[in-house]
Amino acid sequence: MAESTRSRIINPTDIKWNDAMPDAPMGTIPGVRMKVLWSDPPTKRTALMIRFEPGASPPMHRHIGDEILYVIEGSIEDDAGAVTAGNLGYRPNGCSHQVKSRNGATVLAVITGGAEPSKEIGNTPRSQIIPLSELPWHDGIAGVRQKRIWEDKATNRHVALARFEPGASLPRHRHTGEELLYIVEGSHADESGEVTAGNLSLRPNGCEHAVNSRNGATTLAFLWGGIELM
Repeated sequence: MAESTRSRIINPTDIKWNDAMPDAPMGTIPGVRMKVLWSDPPTKRTALMIRFEPGASPPMHRHIGDEILYVIEGSIEDDAGAVTAGNLGYRPNGCSHQVKSRNGATVLAVITGGAEPSKEIGNTPRSQIIPLSELPWHDGIAGVRQKRIWEDKATNRHVALARFEPGASLPRHRHTGEELLYIVEGSHADESGEVTAGNLSLRPNGCEHAVNSRNGATTLAFLWGGIELM
């Protein structure tokens, strides 16, 4: 397999915190730091880890493109309500809002497009809160269950939570688009090595691999495209 299509482990602790995203139109935001975990400039896709200090509140802004976020710890809120630890939020294209974190938070955000300063919410699309505990589990391959969290059929994008029982494995398959995987708990492995809790795995378009979890894992997957069994 070409090196460019092998899966790649992303360890956030290897990446330094910055006060602002490169080329961010809102500049430095007091109490907010971020790490760029992955980016694809041609498609304006970026994965960030964002840390909010208690009381931090970025200025009102409008999304040019959308954002899907997972709250790792703490909570953040806007006019739609609070997204708490273990749950997701979705900010659709055109959404205008102001975010704050009363007691601090760490967030994984996958952004398509960007954001620009805004002065009012107005009649714009509202952000959405996705509580994972309210979604049902679906059985899939033996030992693996899924929660189907979000999808956009027009762009063939999906977000899913998967739970691997100890010893569960996925047969060899090929990715027909990228997958960015965050390990919520446990670990699993492929030919590139073991991905442990708090780390990510990037599976590029064309990646071929098999996956197994020796002791079990819960994973959050952001997918563009799909997979083909081999």
